[in-house]
Order: sequence, then structure tokens, then C-alpha cells
Amino acid sequence: MDLQISVFLLFILFTAGHSLRCYECNGVTGSCADQTVKTCPSGSSHCVTSTAVVQVGDIRSKATMKDCAPACQRLSANFGVLKTTATCCDTDQCNLQDADPSSNIPNGNKCFSCDGQSCSNIVTCLGTEDRCVKATATIGGQAIVVKGCVSKSLCNDTASVDNVQDISCCKGKLCNGAQSVSQSFLFLCCSLLSYFLLH
Repeated sequence: MDLQISVFLLFILFTAGHSLRCYECNGVTGSCADQTVKTCPSGSSHCVTSTAVVQVGDIRSKATMKDCAPACQRLSANFGVLKTTATCCDTDQCNLQDADPSSNIPNGNKCFSCDGQSCSNIVTCLGTEDRCVKATATIGGQAIVVKGCVSKSLCNDTASVDNVQDISCCKGKLCNGAQSVSQSFLFLCCSLLSYFLLH
């Protein structure tokens, strides 16, 4: 009987003592050159890597974030000037590689996107981006519109994006309309970028 209790207690100690370990970094100027290994807190069951690439004209900027996450959400979004990808996994130190938005292959879908002057630009959807999105927000008293391609997983979790009153997704080529806007949409892109990198 004492042997059974000892084995049971030893089993509990080993299983309770194992926490997931993930790479952690915040590479706001590109890849994660200085990543460290982090023991995840209780409730975190996945490692996540998010990468965002912003390109305006010839100026290109990339940011990468790695951390622990309570759930797995694989997503991809292409707003024309902003492309972001998030990947996840559930084994120790499995998030070593950066998620790369530019590595996806065109999937045949196309959506309208905005550039701050017009929402009649067309972007080619990549990889799992099987939905078109239209989002609106009011920032500083101005209505701001952003459109583009997103994966279905992002459409399923739209309630928690800060500063955004309305996000709607649709399936089909150019289903997100081409209405024109005159306001800058950089503030909304920043809100969406922070959501992708931090959730």
C-alpha cells in the first residue's frame, strides 16, 4: 500500500511540475535576434509566433512577437499595406521559427483594400485567407475604414479588437465592397496590428 501511495505522489509531482516552455521576444525591428526561453504561466497551453509586415511604397517594416498563449489561433490577414500571420504549437520551445506572411501562396480569392484615400484597391489573398473583411472605427471623431483578406479564424473572434466598433467578414471574391474613403486609416491598422501581436 505504501508503495502505491509513493508512486502516486511521485506521478503527481512529475506531471504538475512540467510547464510548457516557449521562446519569448518582441522584435519590433524585424526578427527575434535576442529571444529567450520562458516557462509559461498556468493556463498557457500553446506557444505563439506573430509576424507583421508593413509596406508603404519602398519603405518596409517587420515586427515579430513570440510568447506563451492560453489558446491556439492560427490566422493570416492581408490589408494591402499590412500583412500579418500568427502560428501556434503546443510542445516545448516549438516556436523557434518566425511566422512569415510573405511565404503564403495565392489562393485565388481577392478582396478590396484601403490606402487612406480609396477603398477600391484589390489585394490577392494568400494561404488561409479565405474571407474578405471590412472594419470601421471612430478615432478622434473620424470614421476610419480598413478592408482586406483574413482567415476564417479571425472572423470567429472579432469582439475583442480595441477601438473597432464593427468588423464584418464575407466569403467570395470582392465581397467587401469598394466604397471610397478620405480619412487616414493608420490608427486602425495600428489597433489591428496590436491585436494580432498581443492576442
